Amino acid sequence: MGQEILPPSGGDDDHIQPVDLKAALEQRYLAYALSTIMHRALPDVRDGLKPVHRRIVYAMNEMGLRPNTAFRKCAKIVGEVMGNYHPHGDQSIYDALARLAQDFSQRYTLVNGQGNFGNIDGDSPAAMRYTESKMTAVSELLLEGIDQDAVDFRDTYDESNTEPVVLPGAFPNLLANGSSGIAVGMATSIPSHNAHELCDAALHLIKHPDATVEKLVEFIPGPDFPTGGIIIDNRDSIIESYRTGRGGFRVRAKWQTEDLGRGGYQIVITEIPFQVQKSRLIEKIAELLIARKLPLLEDIRDESAEDIRVVLVPKTRSVDPTILMESMFKLTELESRFPLNMNVLSMGRIPRVMALNEVLKEWLDHRREVLQRRSRFRLAAIDRRLEILSGLLVAYLNIDEVIRIIREEDEPKPVMMARWDLTDNQVEAILNMRLRALRKLEEFEIRKEFDELTKEKGEIEALLSSDDKQWQTVAWEIGEVKKKFAKATEVGRRRTQFADAPETDEEAIQQAMIEKEPITVVISEKGWIRALKGHIADTATLTFKEGDGLKIAFPAQTTDKILIVTTGGKAFTLGGDKLPGGRGHGEPLRIIVDMDNDQAVLTAFVHDPSRKQLIVSTAGNGFVVPEAELVANTRKGKQIMNVGLPEETQLLVPVSGDHVAVVGENRKLLVFPLAQVPEMSRGKGVRLQRYKDGGISDVRCFAISDGLVWEDSAGRTFTKNKDELAEWLADRATAGRTVPKGFPRSGKFAG
Repeated sequence: MGQEILPPSGGDDDHIQPVDLKAALEQRYLAYALSTIMHRALPDVRDGLKPVHRRIVYAMNEMGLRPNTAFRKCAKIVGEVMGNYHPHGDQSIYDALARLAQDFSQRYTLVNGQGNFGNIDGDSPAAMRYTESKMTAVSELLLEGIDQDAVDFRDTYDESNTEPVVLPGAFPNLLANGSSGIAVGMATSIPSHNAHELCDAALHLIKHPDATVEKLVEFIPGPDFPTGGIIIDNRDSIIESYRTGRGGFRVRAKWQTEDLGRGGYQIVITEIPFQVQKSRLIEKIAELLIARKLPLLEDIRDESAEDIRVVLVPKTRSVDPTILMESMFKLTELESRFPLNMNVLSMGRIPRVMALNEVLKEWLDHRREVLQRRSRFRLAAIDRRLEILSGLLVAYLNIDEVIRIIREEDEPKPVMMARWDLTDNQVEAILNMRLRALRKLEEFEIRKEFDELTKEKGEIEALLSSDDKQWQTVAWEIGEVKKKFAKATEVGRRRTQFADAPETDEEAIQQAMIEKEPITVVISEKGWIRALKGHIADTATLTFKEGDGLKIAFPAQTTDKILIVTTGGKAFTLGGDKLPGGRGHGEPLRIIVDMDNDQAVLTAFVHDPSRKQLIVSTAGNGFVVPEAELVANTRKGKQIMNVGLPEETQLLVPVSGDHVAVVGENRKLLVFPLAQVPEMSRGKGVRLQRYKDGGISDVRCFAISDGLVWEDSAGRTFTKNKDELAEWLADRATAGRTVPKGFPRSGKFAG
């Protein structure tokens, strides 16, 4: 590290301590990270709450804001939470409170809000001074038993009060409402689920503690989002996500077609994926519409009121609604992926990613512990009451003596304790008894209460000594929750459906996302490419950079795939809509695709998947390749012909007919059956014609019945029929014979 640098001394430097920066940073950052993980971002597996939510719910309980009481201003609640439990900004507390009241954010709201709490369009809630709230039935369930020593308490931040470490959690909140948060070095993302299904799975887990995730997925087929939608993942991927605690769910909007009569229709979207803002979604679709990225769509309208109703108007009545929607799913948030990362605080202390069965198990263990603690608390209360009741019975049996001692003794307490062997509490209760309680009836009631409490004590002791009874009680409690949130109720019905994505033609969807327009593709000698609008017949008007000229130009559509083949035997694919515009000279191909510097463009054309091409190298090797094999979906392209310098790929001609005519630089012609050339997707090829020196000049596929046709430099056409070609007909890889009279000097079939 070198010499330690000390700060300059300036008088009072007694308290300055040199500290190693690395150690100081590590220590402080670790403290910050732990604080974020434990006290802010990750929920507790037992009650599914982060500290801020737990404090809000607990503070509302302390304020007496039960579901059956009046609403209170949110400002009052936020002040209470901030002043007593949560020393952070009021806005962050209010945001958390408002989210707990939003039925489009929470599957089962913990707060019953009155006023403007925001909406699915992404509008903010009104200020806290305008809104009011109180607890819901779910919050009550989470707090059930909080005053019966069900959970541990700890000091609040200023040690003036106490707060629960975790809530009793009679409701399976973690999975029912989900959670998301970003800590330091870890994050959590849990979707919401259906409470009825969670209770069913938990009850099965009580009976079969070793139940697998596969079995639990029979009860919990997948998430149940507040905003509905349709999950299109298959069962295997859902099981895998729940088994590992990591994965994701693809959620699509719910849509249907509405018949407008006379063959016309419109598409109506009634549910959108979770956490997608409707206004932003419509904005994005409108932008794509203006940018002409959705050629099948005419218009979009938002007709939503209380319920979502977004109308999509197709371009024409002949548009296939499935293809239109599939293109929308690809380009917009009508389909979104909700990640699953079940990273939670296990036992309230250890952050870890848990599987579905582990999460449910920890919740059940917590419920059992809460039951045990509440039972012990009740047992202690019964013991205290029985002690007092037995003391009161002694007093009734000896009432005259009791009255005498109280009247005559200066200190009646120790006298009574000694006389009847009573405890301090018992004597205190006797001394505090009212005179009107001396009626004969009271004795009967005390005996009755004593017997009832004794019986209850026996039941609780039996419960605490039997695991089976404890699990039966937990199961009964879960059954009660299940009844309250059954699927038959409005709040409990499943909102998110499951479906397989329809089988559609990928090609048709790709086409549907591109506006179909005519273009002319122009490639220069030096490899610059551009696409001019419209079909240009006269290429003489095209301008190029100095020293450059036209290599190839051909008409196409923006929906076409353009195939480019290089002299190095590589094929590249570009979408007609992705080509640089016709202004200027375009862009160098080498920028658009990964083309080697020592390679040049051999040819380019519009892709036709039904066609085949004959690819030939300078050495005279070749093979037939289906055009579908030339399509490459990446910048790197696809190696089709294996050639090494000085060899290059020289020719690419469409396959037709049944024969091949090859002419070499030595002006020898050979004709042989096409069947002798193999069809491959990649390779070096086979020898088409043998040469002593030089290489191939040109090649053509033709039907022997039509004869071989060529043009000379003057534009005259020559045709040689089958009989006339007899002396050139031979097997592949032979030398051939000198070209017939009238064959062009260029050695090409086209003058």
